[in-house]
Amino acid sequence: MNTTKFKIVTLALLTVFLYSCSVNKGDNRSFTEVSFSTSDSVKIYGNLYIEDSTSPLILLFHQGGSNSRAEYNPIIPDLLKEGYNILAIDQCMGGQTYGKYNRTIAEFETNPYTYCDAYKDLEATLNYAKNTSRFSGDIIAWGSSYSGSLAIQLGSKNSSSIKGVIAFSPASGGPMAPCKPDEYLTNMETPVLVVRPKSEAEIESVKDQLRIVYESGHQYYLAENGVHGSSLLVEERVGNDVEENWNIILNFISEITNQDN
Repeated sequence: MNTTKFKIVTLALLTVFLYSCSVNKGDNRSFTEVSFSTSDSVKIYGNLYIEDSTSPLILLFHQGGSNSRAEYNPIIPDLLKEGYNILAIDQCMGGQTYGKYNRTIAEFETNPYTYCDAYKDLEATLNYAKNTSRFSGDIIAWGSSYSGSLAIQLGSKNSSSIKGVIAFSPASGGPMAPCKPDEYLTNMETPVLVVRPKSEAEIESVKDQLRIVYESGHQYYLAENGVHGSSLLVEERVGNDVEENWNIILNFISEITNQDN
């Protein structure tokens, strides 16, 4: 092989290598970056994955200090494999936890918003999903930590639009006190599954929340192997097997959408 051909082959191989390194596990399916505005004119950014326009659409909301691309990077491929559509957004309360950055707050000079204020982000996401002609399937709201509580509120106020809510470690104390999910759970028609690691069940406020979940006719699951929020489904973050956790989630989605797993 002459020197010129060797350089061309080497450059081609290097390009392929660098490209393969830049593709994240959660980016192995095509998606469209979308944006839309909240009722108070905040521009929300998200990624839209479409598998089948008639299949359920899962709205993914991240935890505090995080962003959708990083938190859900290991989770999205498994949901897509099940045939679900996904809209994963960056809320106005987030950051760089798990890597990447929050595209929505990146445009703020300062962030004047609270966790409860982020409800408008979820509301705008639902409106976007309802008003696009791309989908005809059921809509499921999925939240993590503070957004788990806001997802419950969203489901309570939009029972005709949301088929079910999955709330991972829904927060209710401190800054979430003004919008804690308890009152919404009590009279909520939309089915709810609250998911927590077993370790959180020893907290008094969590005990009260789980009691309300049960008495209101909803479901909860305490994972033997788990961590806070949606990361309970990520083996690398839990440090243990998470198959049972996944089974619970997928079975719940199948039940409320009348699908067979």
